[in-house]
Amino acid sequence: MPADLTKADPAVPDRTKAGTPRKDAARQAFAGVEAVPGSAKPDPILVVDGVTRRFGGLTAVDVAHVEVQRGSITALIGPNGAGKSTFFNLLTGFDKPDVGTWTFNGASLSGVPSHKVARRGMVRTFQLTKALSRLTVMQNMLLGATGQKGENFLRAIFPMTWRAQEKANTLRAEELLVRFRLDAKRNDFAGTMSGGQRKLLEMARALMVGPEMVMLDEPMAGVNPALTQSLLTHVKSLREEGMTVLFVEHDMDMVRDISDWVLVMAQGKVIAEGPPEQIMANEAVIDAYLGGHHDAPLQDEEQAAPR
Repeated sequence: MPADLTKADPAVPDRTKAGTPRKDAARQAFAGVEAVPGSAKPDPILVVDGVTRRFGGLTAVDVAHVEVQRGSITALIGPNGAGKSTFFNLLTGFDKPDVGTWTFNGASLSGVPSHKVARRGMVRTFQLTKALSRLTVMQNMLLGATGQKGENFLRAIFPMTWRAQEKANTLRAEELLVRFRLDAKRNDFAGTMSGGQRKLLEMARALMVGPEMVMLDEPMAGVNPALTQSLLTHVKSLREEGMTVLFVEHDMDMVRDISDWVLVMAQGKVIAEGPPEQIMANEAVIDAYLGGHHDAPLQDEEQAAPR
């Protein structure tokens, strides 16, 4: 029987209350930052410059400048079709821009393939989970570990060269499965898990890399309320462990709850950024979601039009 995910996880400290050290530090880091698109951050881990991606006549992404503050939780929001997932794909090596550059920890990631991006410490999850259905949960976790010596043909012949590393990876995977309350399913095929459990598995597998930055593409989409609360707690715990989080989300209550800073995309561009409370009242953001002039009075010809 699967674990009761509505209960508090003893392996993950409670980060739901305000005032945790990392949360306070993240909010203080933004204290002097101007809430305008492209604003400079005091310690950016990710810097994006002039990234554009076109599909025929459609410009899906046209980001002039973005900086993501280290050690913070930054939300990336916007209406459907705004270019958020395409932007994620570009930054993580799953797609290539027409023009543009970006750096992670000061090193360029332009043209770096996705597996090498992960090795450098920037990992991502997907809106549609990528768990390997015909492998067990534990096998999925072990695939997330990098630099495995047994993958080398010659070393594979000599188990003494890789058994210690495999044992360490297995212990790490077991710890993460316990933390995400998936240990009871370690030997189950990933294809038998619910959508919410796959989201947990994908997040846990991403942590096998030991990343500095985690990018989550709609982590709460299609997840039942009990698992949603568990995922929220885990996202907050990433910041408490010193990681940087950039996540895409549509639920504004969740964005307000867990994010320190918010980026807003519309029609491929970053149209606003700032603290959650300020973004929720931003007219440009409201227009992007509801359509321009949504609250404007009707013109004379509109009032006279038949209904």
